[in-house]
Amino acid sequence: MGYRSPLSILLPRKKAMLLTNIPALLSAALMGLSRLSGSFEMIIIGRMFSGVCGGLALNIHILYAGECAPQKLRGAVAITASTAIAVGKFVGFALGLREVLGVEALWPILMAVNALPALIQLLTLPFFPDSPRYLLIDKKDKEGCIKAVKQLWGDGDHAAEMDDMMAEQKAINGEKAKSVCDLFRDKAVRWQLITLFLVSSCMQLIGINVVYFYAYSVFVKAGIPPAQTCYVSLGVGITEILTTVLCGFLIERAGRKMLLWKSYTVMSLALGLLTVTLSLQDSFFWVPYCSVALIFIFIMSFGIGPAGVICPLPTEIFIQSYRPAAYVLSGVTNWIQLFLLGLVFPFIAEGLGSFCFIIFFAYCLSMAIFVFLVMPETKGKTMLQIMEEFNRLNYRGKKRQTVLWQNDSSVTIATRL
Repeated sequence: MGYRSPLSILLPRKKAMLLTNIPALLSAALMGLSRLSGSFEMIIIGRMFSGVCGGLALNIHILYAGECAPQKLRGAVAITASTAIAVGKFVGFALGLREVLGVEALWPILMAVNALPALIQLLTLPFFPDSPRYLLIDKKDKEGCIKAVKQLWGDGDHAAEMDDMMAEQKAINGEKAKSVCDLFRDKAVRWQLITLFLVSSCMQLIGINVVYFYAYSVFVKAGIPPAQTCYVSLGVGITEILTTVLCGFLIERAGRKMLLWKSYTVMSLALGLLTVTLSLQDSFFWVPYCSVALIFIFIMSFGIGPAGVICPLPTEIFIQSYRPAAYVLSGVTNWIQLFLLGLVFPFIAEGLGSFCFIIFFAYCLSMAIFVFLVMPETKGKTMLQIMEEFNRLNYRGKKRQTVLWQNDSSVTIATRL
């Protein structure tokens, strides 16, 4: 946890992303050849490599995309990660159908198909530049940064974007990349850390995987034959894709804060009502249909809100020296929570039944209140403007907080709180 040099710091963002394809290809090879070799151990090891790839690639991709995007498109570009995840789920559902690859003779091909996106990235990513912010702030390569900006954004006027990057470089003042331990120790990022943990790192406490867990029984209760529920799952996947795309259109218009607190509110209402309808599932013939509708409402709210909005947040609320550590913390926390929830939730569901949603209802409602009352809006703001917003929380009660950066021997910016 206190490791000071994550992969995205030891290597340029682009090279780190390229290296994450190695475990993906190893995973596909091991699982694809497992039947031919007669070894189930190859499937287990292949799944482990697949998990390594997913854990590394997702965070580095969002970091790279967020740093490559111009300010006005920062949120929309970062959300492509959420849309890609939704598309991946849908493709997995589709390929798993019996009409496609979901039969015994073809399952090795199904398990090896993840090699395809890895190969596509290996062939295309070398033609893209490294992120401009990484080149300027971490590598001190101004010419490389300007070249990358022109390649990514065209030949327009990017003076404001360059000024923002130069200001962030001065604010860091040559500091090296921080460790995860530094995130907990440094009071200057206390509320950024709280926001990251509550909004971004606690994705499993929203209850999206729990809703998927209950979806099968809800669909069957609504009269859908068990053999046909896989096709309804495709509808769920399409819904998630469409809502994340819609989030991409809305995030730079409505803002992160409004999308988050409104979607959390709708999700908490959906979970509360779903608890009621699941308890009355056998009382009236129309109740299961209400449960189905609530599941789709919950998934739509999830796609429009947390699923998309959390992608740009770590990039926006942390300056360059803290950003990689923030992504490490977010990723590690998310995967640990998913692992623990997978172990514990079956016992919770057995003990509480449909009332297990109360836990996730309480979290969503609490997050709606937290975002509405506490979290600053980041839409359309420079990194230092966002930093100033959080400084009002970090140094609340102090009359004056100076020191964003020093240029030579004089203070060039002071933030009055």
